[in-house]
Amino acid sequence: MSAILFRRFLARPLQVAYVLPSSKGLVRRVLDKMDFDKARVFVEFGAGEGCYTRELAKRLAPDAKLLAFELDNHLADHLREQFRDDDRVLIYNQDAASFREELHKLGFTEADYVVSGIPFSYLEPKKKKEILRAVHEGLTPDGQFLVYQVTPELKAHTKMFAAHEVEYFLASIPPMFIVACHKSEATVQPKRRPKRKALRHRESKAA
Repeated sequence: MSAILFRRFLARPLQVAYVLPSSKGLVRRVLDKMDFDKARVFVEFGAGEGCYTRELAKRLAPDAKLLAFELDNHLADHLREQFRDDDRVLIYNQDAASFREELHKLGFTEADYVVSGIPFSYLEPKKKKEILRAVHEGLTPDGQFLVYQVTPELKAHTKMFAAHEVEYFLASIPPMFIVACHKSEATVQPKRRPKRKALRHRESKAA
């Protein structure tokens, strides 16, 4: 339990949305989908009390940048205090749809990854479309938009992306859908063969 997240949820439940930070398992599952060796520009929407931001910072290359957006001013101040000594992490207390402008100010044209915990199901259709359009246009050709949500409804609004992968992560309170939106089909990982089939194959050889 995060005391500041709980207080801000009580004050602004529709904006903060979550009363508990994401579990360590969920954070790892989402971030393990990123290639930190190649990527250098990361963006986070709805950074909250910082559970994803902290793990992102641990994995960032020395020359990488993370732009974290949080609308709640108390949570934004909390994040600034946490990362005051890390110049790779920049905290913005403003609308996530403005992230491209902030990228340009830093000399970047696009981001490699955007990760989001924004409760998109609460947003008005116009605002939802504005953010999604900005994300699609603001990603590199092989960039990805990674979203964790309590429902998979966002997939229906991200038709502009070339491909999607949806995972239901049960080891979380509440359970979460992880939606990976790929700007290019080339970044979709090939599906692994079921272990049961591989076992049968070995058994047949032994026979």
